[in-house]
Amino acid sequence: MQTHIVPVGFDYDRMIAPLIRDQFDVDRVILLEGTVGSEANVEYSRNIARKLEQDFQNLLGAETVRERLTDVYDYDAAFERAFDLINAELDRGAEDDERENADGAADTADGSSVPREVWVNLCSMPRPVSFAFATAAHSIMVERQDDRDRIHTYYTAPEKYLETELAEELRATRDLLRDLAADGDVADERVADRLTATTDLLAEFDERGTTIGAKRIGDSHVIELPVASFQNVKPFEELVLFTLGEHGEFESVSELAETLAAELNEEYTDSFRSKVIYNVDRLGPGGKGYIEREEHGKSYRTTLSRIGELWVRAHAGEDRDIA
Repeated sequence: MQTHIVPVGFDYDRMIAPLIRDQFDVDRVILLEGTVGSEANVEYSRNIARKLEQDFQNLLGAETVRERLTDVYDYDAAFERAFDLINAELDRGAEDDERENADGAADTADGSSVPREVWVNLCSMPRPVSFAFATAAHSIMVERQDDRDRIHTYYTAPEKYLETELAEELRATRDLLRDLAADGDVADERVADRLTATTDLLAEFDERGTTIGAKRIGDSHVIELPVASFQNVKPFEELVLFTLGEHGEFESVSELAETLAAELNEEYTDSFRSKVIYNVDRLGPGGKGYIEREEHGKSYRTTLSRIGELWVRAHAGEDRDIA
């Protein structure tokens, strides 16, 4: 049994064709639609999602749901959504197993159940979404070692790109318009307008490729894509991360240790302070990379790194047993 999470952009074939051709056992599909961009782009992507919804149901018999991503350039929100979705689908598989066992049903001839796998398609959607979903999937693989074989990210290469063919057709149209303008068979003004527009568009394509410019997102033209840690987080490390997430930053590790001692109702001793320093070091740049430390006089200002912020955001609200 497989759930496929499919961020939808402007592609159709790469979203469904490989699953049909390779005979994937797809029983559930989650289509994610972006809602940011020009009205024409959003509507085009929405139409693709509608067609995919119908064809996943009709051709693969898969239960299909559609969800919206409010901002396809918001990496943090995409990471959090991916983290929640993938975990929920893995847990759905466990719940399915429990129901089957209770009903005495089995999915295989030998009586064993088939665990649910989660497949994340990274072919379409703007890159921040694709990278966010890939990073979230890899993070969950680290946290859920027993389930890592059930989590997959994949990419499909197209057989051909249409941009160059569209450009060639546009060149042919430009040449035709030139001939018509020369022959005078069509109103000169209409032909001249279309010829100018076509020529200008081709010039931009030849000079810049398929895109133009760099869009400003927030206060920058760059979206940093943090790299996930490949080590799991231990219980006391979790408490350190959540405390940093709640307070933002600490002027020193000692200040962080004092706050942790107070929250745990423990005595603030040299031993406890050493324990905090040890865990901060493990979470720092030389370790798991969830914490940043900046030298500040004789102390180190301690804050969450970008991936640390994402970890806290993704795990907020979970029940924690800190030891």
